[in-house]
Amino acid sequence: MSSDPDTTQDASADDEWAAAMAEQGVDPAATPAPAAEAPRASFPQLNPEPAAAAGNEQLDLVMDIPVTLSVELGRTKIQIRELLQLAQGSVVDLDRLAGEPMDVLVNGFLIARGEVVLVNDKFGIRLTDIVSPNERARRLG
Repeated sequence: MSSDPDTTQDASADDEWAAAMAEQGVDPAATPAPAAEAPRASFPQLNPEPAAAAGNEQLDLVMDIPVTLSVELGRTKIQIRELLQLAQGSVVDLDRLAGEPMDVLVNGFLIARGEVVLVNDKFGIRLTDIVSPNERARRLG
């Protein structure tokens, strides 16, 4: 008596599945038999909203997120020895010239440049140049 090679191969595959299911802690006898045909899912018809309305809703999601806006007067690199010698009245040379626009940064990223103004005894900044989105993307990369 000889056994059919297809039947032997099917039994071997069944044994492998049973072993894999047992390894996962699933009782192979408890798994339901596959259905002949799965029921068809039904979904309501989607009606796209106008692009402007969708854009406004997305923008509303981020309107209340706080960001840190800072104005950078200038920068310099000094040695720790020089840093430790600083005292009240010391002057530190920065990399900017007098009258040159200040950098306006949001969360550390340059978004604009402007000039310092005095408003009700407080410093402010008048924006003179907004960095284009292409320029901002180029600086990130």
